[in-house]
This record gives sequence, structure tokens and C-alpha cells, in this order.
Amino acid sequence: MNAIEIRNLSKSFRGMYAVDNLNMTVPVGAIYGFIGENGSGKSTTEKLICGHLVADGGEIKLFGKDYTDAGVRVRVGALIENAGCFPGSSVYQNLRMQTINLGLENPDEEIRRVLEIVRMEDNANIKFKSCSLGMKQRIGIAMALLGDPALLILDEPINGLDTDGMRIMREILVDITQKYGCTVLISSHILGELEKIATHYGIIRQGKMIMEMSAKELEGRARVFVSLRTKDMKGAKAVLDAKYADIREEDGYIRIYDVDDTESIVEHLLKNGHAVSKIRKNKIGLEEYYIELMSQSTKEKEEK
Repeated sequence: MNAIEIRNLSKSFRGMYAVDNLNMTVPVGAIYGFIGENGSGKSTTEKLICGHLVADGGEIKLFGKDYTDAGVRVRVGALIENAGCFPGSSVYQNLRMQTINLGLENPDEEIRRVLEIVRMEDNANIKFKSCSLGMKQRIGIAMALLGDPALLILDEPINGLDTDGMRIMREILVDITQKYGCTVLISSHILGELEKIATHYGIIRQGKMIMEMSAKELEGRARVFVSLRTKDMKGAKAVLDAKYADIREEDGYIRIYDVDDTESIVEHLLKNGHAVSKIRKNKIGLEEYYIELMSQSTKEKEEK
């Protein structure tokens, strides 16, 4: 069973499609990284799943049932845009009001549980307005976790966080899936951070899903390359251009794509009078893969 199954979902605003016949599959237990440019339809899709918007057409199933099913809706927690807290109230007071909204039993016990998950058990009495951005994001996640949902939907929760804030957020999200069995759908522009935790990815453009894959599939598709430096970068690149198909100069290094034999590269350059000062093997990461995919998509569209 999948946590989310979407088929041919569409939503338009004033005749313009924000989501256009979208298909999406999120396995149970996944951390699903939802990726796309600004205006690509990520937030609209999440709002449709949460029932904040009504679709023009298509189907949304959560855990095998229609997303409007009351038994399914109570299994979904979400943080979209912001936590919606009262600034002058404490963290505890904001959470307490939400437990009342949800009609939860044993509210104090539930509040302690979610604050522990988000690493804020010692901050219950701090006023929301006094919290840092990272703390506010974690409070929003705590709010979404009230009632122990099976699916958590997060819209850009790591944007604007500092390095330590992003690290804590990563740990929380991994804990939510591995310790508490919750599936997480997370959109983010910070692909380097997303790559550290995501088990699956969906890449959306102009309202259409152009690629879904697991982290293992990404690793298999990612191109290998050798990067190197020499004293004469221009001359070395000319020598390599004559032998290898895809050579680029990026970030102060020469990159030779789809090759991982460093010894033959060093030998070839030495024969042509170029000593290598630095060399390493690597694979492109999620961000570079995404950029290449977008570039390819644009090229194909222009050719049509």
C-alpha cells in the first residue's frame, strides 16, 4: 500500500493550470522529496492533498482510500506556509489550543510527546514570538504531529535555517519515519540537504510530474566524473577535449564526465606535457541532476 496515490490531478486558477494531470506515488514509510521551481505546483499539490483546495479533476488516495474519507483525514498532519501560532502565547499554550481543536484525550501527555520529538521539551513556556526561526518551524511540526498522524506534509520547512537548524531538522524528520513510522512528504529548494535524508523524489515542472525515482535509482542514474586541476587549465582541457566526449571547466576544476579511470587520464596528460596537481572521482548530486534534467526538459520543449 502507498501513503499517497495521485492520478491525473488538475487544478487551475483563472484558466491557468497550477497542477496539470499530475501523477504521484509516495510509498508508506518514505521521506519523499518534492522538488520543483517556484510556481511549479508543489504547494498547490500539497494543499489539494490536505483538502485546503478543491481539484478540477483527478483522484487522490491516501492509504488506499479517497482523501475525503474521515478516517483517513485524521491520519494526516501538515505544516504549510507557517505554524499559525499566537505570538503572545507560549509554546505550550499554542499546542494546548490545538489539542482542543482536535479533541485529543490526554493533551498534556500528547504535548510532551511531540515536544520531545522536535527537541523542544525544555522550551514549553517560551512565548512563540521569542522563538528563533528554527524553533518556530519545529513548533509547527509539533503542531502537525499532534494526534500521531501516519502522513506528514511539510512545505519548505528548512528554508532560511542556519546549518545547525538544518541538522536538527534532518534528525527530526529521520526520527519521525524510523522511530514513529510516519511517512513524510517534504518540499524544499535546498536540494543538498534534502539529498541527505530523502528515500524518494518527485520532480515537478509547470504542474506536471516529470520524474519520480527512489534514492537508489538516483544513485544509479547519476553520472560519474573525474575532476582535476593542472597548472595550464586551458591547455589541459584542449588535450582532454581531443580524447573524451564531455569535458567541462566548472568551479575551478576540469571535469571529465562518464569516466572514472584516473590513471589513464593522468598518463594521457603527462604524455602531452601537463602534470596533474589534484584529481578525484565523484558523482553528480541531486542538485546537479535536477539542473541537468531541467535543462534537458527545456531543450526538448524548444525542439517541439
